[in-house]
Amino acid sequence: MADILENMVDMEEDTQKDRYLTFVLGNECYGIEIKYVTEIIGIQAITEIPELPEYVRGIINLRGKIIPVIDVRIRFKKEVKDYNDRTCVIVVDIKDLSIGLIVDSVAEVLTIPEQDIVDPPQMNKGINNKYINKIGKVGNSVNLLLDCEKLLTDNDMELLSEV
Repeated sequence: MADILENMVDMEEDTQKDRYLTFVLGNECYGIEIKYVTEIIGIQAITEIPELPEYVRGIINLRGKIIPVIDVRIRFKKEVKDYNDRTCVIVVDIKDLSIGLIVDSVAEVLTIPEQDIVDPPQMNKGINNKYINKIGKVGNSVNLLLDCEKLLTDNDMELLSEV
């Protein structure tokens, strides 16, 4: 019985291997490993909570579960944009915490083979690059592949787990 369960887990991991949910912020296309994604929902009413970092917009009630939401645009120090009917919340699980990522729009789920994934160029390793884990080459375009676990600092995680 244990072998069957182990095989099922291996099969699930195989189906998620090299798969990324891609989303758009402005003119850039980003990707996150599908294994982190639990669901995608439209933007909904957000309750603000005082004294949180600016990019943490507040919390939403998702079928009775309270989930903190962060605006990825603000986190990446991009121009603030009004939400519209294309704005989505990608619900991800990061270190046993469900978090909503507000993005301009969701594109698609892509399979990006390992050979088409490269390290980002060694430019100024400043604050803007700390979220980019790899770069996925897709046809003539590139997707900036995020490290979900670096979107929030340990301090942020502690703050949000108390919300």
